[in-house]
Amino acid sequence: MAKTKQKLSAAERDEMLATLKKRFEKNMQRHKGIRWEQVEARLEANPDKLWSLLQMEKTGGEPDVVAEQKKAFIFFDCSPESPSGRRSLCYDHGALEKRKEHKPANSAVQMAEDMGIELLSEEQYRELQTRGKFDSKTSSWVATPPAIRKAGGAIFCDYRYGHVFVYHNGAESYYAARGFRGSLTV
Repeated sequence: MAKTKQKLSAAERDEMLATLKKRFEKNMQRHKGIRWEQVEARLEANPDKLWSLLQMEKTGGEPDVVAEQKKAFIFFDCSPESPSGRRSLCYDHGALEKRKEHKPANSAVQMAEDMGIELLSEEQYRELQTRGKFDSKTSSWVATPPAIRKAGGAIFCDYRYGHVFVYHNGAESYYAARGFRGSLTV
């Protein structure tokens, strides 16, 4: 997670809460039975999480509440396509170091850690697709099982033909249309 606690200015805090509230109210199908007042209270009690949500927003993720588990709220990136500010990344630091030339600027795992979020798992990615249709033109790295990563690979998902597809690639690969989606528990 984030190495240092980050703080928002009062103006950033108010603007981020307003953005989240507007998105929450516009997309009630994503979080049936959850009230905004509960979410807002939890966010106000956890300003470091609000900072992470701002990072998700700044990179094009359009974070929104998708579930409540054990009195915690789960946010996923709900942008229609993989967040534009998080594309052209290899999978993790090891993959980044392995590239000898044409290195991307960062890795998905490192960027997520810097933002204080986690990559969606394959299961979470499938859950996201029950809340709408995402990644019909892009793809997103997802958390890769250790055995696959140890063998040099990583997995990513997209949504085509009314179906979620899971693929593999070398972890050091990167493409302009592949980014990553994150989750945050507040």
